[in-house]
Amino acid sequence: MKIGASTLAGIENDLENVLEFIEELGIEYAEIVHQYPHDKIDIESLESFNLKYSVHAPFMDVNIAALQEKSRLNSIMQIKESIDFANKINAEAVVVHPGLATFLANKYFLDTVYEFANESIREIGDYGRDLGVLTTIENMPTFDGMLYKNMNDLNDLLVSLDMSMTLDIGHANHAGYSPDEMIFDSIKHIHMHDNFGDDDAHLSFGEGSIDLKSIVNKLEEKSYDGIYIIEVNDTDSIKKSYEYMKRNF
Repeated sequence: MKIGASTLAGIENDLENVLEFIEELGIEYAEIVHQYPHDKIDIESLESFNLKYSVHAPFMDVNIAALQEKSRLNSIMQIKESIDFANKINAEAVVVHPGLATFLANKYFLDTVYEFANESIREIGDYGRDLGVLTTIENMPTFDGMLYKNMNDLNDLLVSLDMSMTLDIGHANHAGYSPDEMIFDSIKHIHMHDNFGDDDAHLSFGEGSIDLKSIVNKLEEKSYDGIYIIEVNDTDSIKKSYEYMKRNF
């Protein structure tokens, strides 16, 4: 089982400090959140750690489904920069959010928002494929304006584009999916955190109501061979979640 941890925990600190913490725990992979304040990264500094990497493309101030063309094209450019970065560090996967529908867009132009999102996803997927970088799209929690909260719709799109999904288990639980309903053949990367279904809380494993054991067992039965990324709020929660995984899997 490949286990990693996201640098989302400790994003307010120097990246090297977070990576050092992950490495000292004995975790094999780190997922670098490639946005402010870690948008300019010294690749040589990454090579000093005994870690393998995945990359989370920027999601703050980025919307690949934006109706404003300049905003959308700039967002796509930022995602492509993360794919370039992933290629340089031989990252195993890049995670991309599918975009947002802002207030008026959600009210009047939602079909167009999805058309733009789908075209952006196709372009990003083609770009990653050309570089040999596994570029995945993440399912979203049930908040207003989030696209692809419906995992079946996301899976259908990705299958049609020959692309892959990052299953975010916490997001899926927030959207009301049971463990059986979360499993798709397109899944090539995993984000793990816990919640009670009422919020996207990113709790330590075992602190919410998600049946993580059942989900992981179902994935293992389907010979899932990607990374399980611990994506929680702070470094203490990384440690608690990693201990949970060692006890249970």
